[in-house]
Amino acid sequence: MENQIYARADEGLNTFYAKVYGFMGMGVGLSALVSFMMLTVEALRNHMVLTLTTRPYMLFIILFAEIGLVVAASRSAAKNSPMALPLFLFYSVVNGYTLSFIIARYTGTTVYQALISASIMFMVMAVVGKLTKKDLSGIGRACYAGVIGIIIASVVNFFMQSPAISYAISIIGVIIFSGLIAWDNQRIRLVYEQSNGNVPRGWAISLALHLYLDFINLFLFLLRIFGSGRSN
Repeated sequence: MENQIYARADEGLNTFYAKVYGFMGMGVGLSALVSFMMLTVEALRNHMVLTLTTRPYMLFIILFAEIGLVVAASRSAAKNSPMALPLFLFYSVVNGYTLSFIIARYTGTTVYQALISASIMFMVMAVVGKLTKKDLSGIGRACYAGVIGIIIASVVNFFMQSPAISYAISIIGVIIFSGLIAWDNQRIRLVYEQSNGNVPRGWAISLALHLYLDFINLFLFLLRIFGSGRSN
């Protein structure tokens, strides 16, 4: 009888993990599709060139809009609003658009190396986060503090334009987001257990958004590392 109870609990937890990863997969898939179209469809490639040559300020406007979308999606998810998923998916589409401008700077080989490495690292850290019995909340807090440090260092280096600092930021970024992947995967289990398996849909979307951001940032930092000195 006791074994049956544990089996049902594990099944419910695995179902919740699948739900979170389903939402995350939708976001990553949309971003990948939009980026692929931007890089391969001639009309969209021409739009990229035109934007970079005549309206580069538009990218900064879109980047600020993305921040607003992340905040709006997070708040909607916290309120369990039906708008949470549409906002998350719309953000994924917009982010796919901006990612294409970054990816276009690198060779195809570099992009594939970064993507495969990010996928493998994500899977490994996800398993660590799910299976470890050690409390990773301290690591999570340290990593979130590290994100703030990276943002500040990146702003400073925007004016300094130091390749060495940029490379160091990328290495630290990989470490930080690897830690966040483990922590956010542990949070999935904690949220499920603390709610006795009755997790609102908004929580699943919120966790998926965090995992999406973890993966995309890990990919971008690896892209900068692999592409150092080999960009188009």
